[in-house]
Amino acid sequence: MLKSTLNAFTDINGVARATAITGTVELANLIPPTVTYESRGNLLIIGDAEQLLQVADQFVALNSVTLLATDANTCDTKTSHTLYYSQAITVKGYLGAFDVHCRIGHDATALDINALETNLAKIAIGRQCFDIVLDMTATGVMNVEIPAAGYYAVGQASASQASKKRVAEKLATLVDELPAMIGTFDKPKYFRLNPDLCAHSSRSVKGCDRCIDACPAGALSSDGIAIAIDPYLCQGVGTCATACPTEAISYALPDPQITQNFVHSVLARYKQEGGQSPTLLLYGDRDTAAVTKALATLPSSVITIALEELATVGIDTWFSALAYGVHQVLLATNTQYIPATIDAVLTNELAIAQNFLTELGYDADRICLFDFADSANFEAYEAALITPIETALTGTKREKLFTVLEALNQTSPAQPTHSAVAANAPYGSVTCKTDDCTLCMSCVAVCPTRALHAIGDRPGLLFVEQDCIQCGMCETACPEKVITLEAGFNWDWQARKADALIHEEPAACCISCGKPFAPASMVKMLTEKLQRHSHFQGEAIRRLSMCEDCRVRDIFEKMEQDPQSQTRV
Repeated sequence: MLKSTLNAFTDINGVARATAITGTVELANLIPPTVTYESRGNLLIIGDAEQLLQVADQFVALNSVTLLATDANTCDTKTSHTLYYSQAITVKGYLGAFDVHCRIGHDATALDINALETNLAKIAIGRQCFDIVLDMTATGVMNVEIPAAGYYAVGQASASQASKKRVAEKLATLVDELPAMIGTFDKPKYFRLNPDLCAHSSRSVKGCDRCIDACPAGALSSDGIAIAIDPYLCQGVGTCATACPTEAISYALPDPQITQNFVHSVLARYKQEGGQSPTLLLYGDRDTAAVTKALATLPSSVITIALEELATVGIDTWFSALAYGVHQVLLATNTQYIPATIDAVLTNELAIAQNFLTELGYDADRICLFDFADSANFEAYEAALITPIETALTGTKREKLFTVLEALNQTSPAQPTHSAVAANAPYGSVTCKTDDCTLCMSCVAVCPTRALHAIGDRPGLLFVEQDCIQCGMCETACPEKVITLEAGFNWDWQARKADALIHEEPAACCISCGKPFAPASMVKMLTEKLQRHSHFQGEAIRRLSMCEDCRVRDIFEKMEQDPQSQTRV
């Protein structure tokens, strides 16, 4: 349908667009990694008893059907099915592995101390888990925006005819579909995780949580040390990768670089075929029908590119498209239908992008959300922002973004020097109260990007603003509490990339050999704090002013002189 719509345009731009979109090969993962689900067809239905009894017989094609009622007046209900009752229910898991715990008793509420908390599957079917869950409660038991595979929330039918019809339609569909959910199923593993790049935690210091906050499926978790992604819960929406500033999490189906290269190739082919004034419209596969309908009224210079999910690409891809000569980037989606978390990630990423554009003096809607209802009124920009970059950009997503921003700033009407950004944006610097800094290097030890690092040959602290993602670990780790984050964007690319001196001071020299070995302020601070400690009385306090080699030598000399000595290393 989309192809026939594209071919319906016979003007130069329309022909060039159809040739570019249909004639450019999109490279994809040939053998993507997968995860496997195994389902035996053991179904659990949760809801009001009356509704449960009405639908239970419709699923006889499944291996087993267990009913769990949530309304209070059901204990005496007569039925051929075993009917369990609880108002305290937790459901975790995915297709083939739903762990269902509930409190079963006279009242069976969370407040009933006599109720027994139990694994319902173990009681009902003699297994550890259910394979499929049909949730007919009003609000749903699993509190996630995008439920796991095998969990179907149809809602509760109210008294209204419209509500009853909606629930009946969903159930009719599931009656046909659920028998097919028996067997072994493979699903792509949508992400890659590189813990070495992660800014979530270091040395028990908490840092960035952007990916966890961005997941609408509850697939990401933290044990306080590292991020973990459950591939069975992941639904591939890509918001975690878009929100991650270090690319510790990256989308894998396809790789973001493959997507950007495809965008570049399509635009290059479009120009080669004589196309002019391109506008790029990015959309998720689920919106193909809406895009096809919109193309009938949009200008033929609007080039559409489908993504697995709209949120799988972010600010670096959008600005790269502008650098390749696109006049405007449209993000097409039915925002009223997308989960709030995905909407929040898109809104946040878009706000940062539009802030950069306005700070540069350009129109904010050069990158914007596109409402399908506005297709007939759409007016394209007549000119590109800069002379197109002919070669596809490479590097990390931050490197690509900074390259485009530098190019845009060269011809910027505003020529900004420094811009404010949102507090949660991964751009900014740090300040240090140097009078109280002891150069202990705790901040350097936890910095995930080496934005903060030591001078090396003398006591001192350096900072590279371009590498700072504002994770906050340096601020938390500082024992003297002298480091503060400052969100913002420095448009002076040379200063942004350079080593900036944060603090420097003379080195303390070893009182034994004269070798510089530590910041003088640190030695002074330790001496003042430990001089009354029992382990640092007499000559022992002198060792704080020695380098490591001389300190060890001094200890062993004392032990040789007095073998019974309790001298401590």
